[in-house]
Amino acid sequence: MAVSVPRTIDCDLSALGGADAETIDLLARLQLAARHHGRTLRFLHASPALQDLIAFVGLGAVLRVEPGREAEERRRLPE
Repeated sequence: MAVSVPRTIDCDLSALGGADAETIDLLARLQLAARHHGRTLRFLHASPALQDLIAFVGLGAVLRVEPGREAEERRRLPE
């Protein structure tokens, strides 16, 4: 018997302009729909503002958000 493993769908958010509560609602609904179909979403290249907003509303653990390259590079640079 084969074990069903959730498959991840990558969603590039780099072209997303401003983020607001409606954007967060949409991303959460997309994640819910994906899980309903045995998939998970991974949001890539999210802007720092979007990451902050997701954390602010408490959905950081629900929405798998990976930062854009610029943010990753800043984190690696010594201060």
